[in-house]
Amino acid sequence: MSGIATLPIENPVLIFFIVLVIILFAPILLNRIRVPHIIGLIIAGVIIGPNGLNLLARDSSFEIFGNVGILYLMFLAGLEIDMYDFKKSKKDGIIFGLYTFLIPMILGTAISYYTLHLNLMTSILLASMYASHTLIAYRAVPITIAGTIFTVLGALIILAVISGMVRGDLTEFFWLRLSVNITIYSIAILYIYPRLTRWFFKTYNDNVTQFIFILALVFLASYMAQVIGLEAIL
Repeated sequence: MSGIATLPIENPVLIFFIVLVIILFAPILLNRIRVPHIIGLIIAGVIIGPNGLNLLARDSSFEIFGNVGILYLMFLAGLEIDMYDFKKSKKDGIIFGLYTFLIPMILGTAISYYTLHLNLMTSILLASMYASHTLIAYRAVPITIAGTIFTVLGALIILAVISGMVRGDLTEFFWLRLSVNITIYSIAILYIYPRLTRWFFKTYNDNVTQFIFILALVFLASYMAQVIGLEAIL
């Protein structure tokens, strides 16, 4: 009877099958009630996870699924952004991002420090969670998109600083190193990536090859973000 699955399921073939079924049918079902499929996938993960029905255990394979899934969802969100409207709203988006980042950041830090009596580092880290918001509502307005990018970038930089402080890396060269790394990273993403992609698309016309190439660039960018001390979703 070793072929019968027990809970939580550990057979990799059956795990992969269940994940594919969820990815396939969750958007179909949720589209009927006008719920974003990203939220549906998250809910499905909670239901079948160790804190739900415990169908699937959280092991190393799911760490890989989770990391890849987050990056792929961000990639899909980026694909649906109208870059023309985004560029038109860039200035307003930066102003919107400043307000939606600084106000929750300042208020969150003050409330956590003086009301909850947390230490300053914990208060800043907690406030950075208030200050960032997600791309779930990215369809609403182009200004919100630009603002979201700004607030998430600010929250991730604060996370990198807090992590550096915890590790004891916050030396006099920390800010210089972080600034140089972010500058080099931005140049690579904003200038080298587009030119490399245009060359590749002109050279290779196969759709599958182009798609794999783009995904490779996505994960390379995520790895480079981790190398410079930031989060992969940046």
